[in-house]
Amino acid sequence: MDNEKIQQFLDEHDYDIRKTHNGRWIDQKCTMDVVCLVSDCIVEYTSGKNNKSFTVNDIWYNDYTVDNVQQIFSKPDPTKKASNEYDKYFGQPIKLLDAAGVIHGEKSGHGYVYTIVNQEILEYISFRERNSYNFLCLYIEKVLKDSCIYRAFEYFFRLQDKSSFKELKDTYTEFTIHNTPINGTTECGRIFTKVLNPLACKYKKCGTERGHLSKDVITQDMIMYNQRNWRDILSEKPKDMTREEFEKTLPKPDEDYMTTYRINRAKRNLRRFNDKYRSGMTEVSDERHNLDLATQMHHIFPASDYPAIADYMENLIALTPTQHFSYAHPNNNTQYIDRAYQYLCLLAKTGSIRENLLENKDVPIIYDFYLYQTVLSTGLESDEFFDVEEMDFDGLLNKIEKYY
Repeated sequence: MDNEKIQQFLDEHDYDIRKTHNGRWIDQKCTMDVVCLVSDCIVEYTSGKNNKSFTVNDIWYNDYTVDNVQQIFSKPDPTKKASNEYDKYFGQPIKLLDAAGVIHGEKSGHGYVYTIVNQEILEYISFRERNSYNFLCLYIEKVLKDSCIYRAFEYFFRLQDKSSFKELKDTYTEFTIHNTPINGTTECGRIFTKVLNPLACKYKKCGTERGHLSKDVITQDMIMYNQRNWRDILSEKPKDMTREEFEKTLPKPDEDYMTTYRINRAKRNLRRFNDKYRSGMTEVSDERHNLDLATQMHHIFPASDYPAIADYMENLIALTPTQHFSYAHPNNNTQYIDRAYQYLCLLAKTGSIRENLLENKDVPIIYDFYLYQTVLSTGLESDEFFDVEEMDFDGLLNKIEKYY
């Protein structure tokens, strides 16, 4: 799944609000992390089921959802909470996915029953927040262009002053009130934030903060519903402090529920992909273990030492139990990494990513070349991997060789 495929999907739909009159095509809870998590919960709930239909209640009362939402978002147990709060939290992203055409809702009694229309895009959104953010930006732009109000946003991004900000906000508010059931300026203002700021972040522009023009360029941590992630925090490392020194001041992944959730999600997604498309085989080919199932999703660079890349699938590799506990970790000690075997893992992972991105067109794309450069740069503590041209896997291998 890439931008071209997503755009093709979006281009099949007419999202013109003047025709749909849908004021809930995006809403207050529709941030990149919430949309990602709710999509993940839908994929998890429907996984293995012949009937891919579900209701909002099915998703929020599912054990997987209850466990993750309680921990990550510090929400009360959904089963013990008045439904209104959770109806918004799950209902709003589900309505966005419905409006986008990723799922389809049919009225049933007092609520809606949803079915998955495009499994590939739903899984793409569910894989990681970066994917969700990418989809949201393309979707928001398509809705604004179909509705013929995108020019107002372009004008604001060009001028970036209080006057153009007020003009944009007024234009959006008047348009929404005129074309949808939403009739309050306060409600419009709340939704306006979720429309403007992802695009401001994408184009590295100022957006909106507390109803006014933001003082600074919008960054990803500002458009998350919940806490900031490792990448955002690490980008603030003082220049006179090494990465190791700075990371010692941060909480470990097991103290950070969101990070733990992301790591487990990445492991689960890699395991699911490996089972379905590689028949559960190990990624490190070894005739002694080629018939054994790869049940262990191993961190090439340990999560405890490199939390910033702990949830990257590019840093995970599918191994058999023997490979994991006897070879990758000497003497079954998971606190230590065998450096020679780490090298073999990197060679194998480079091959897996190359195959996924360049060779096998019948398999979903789950990796990202830039993120693999980030993994190598972080794990081997060198920026030289970013000097390699995109999709030059031989160039990456040549640089990896230098470190082992």
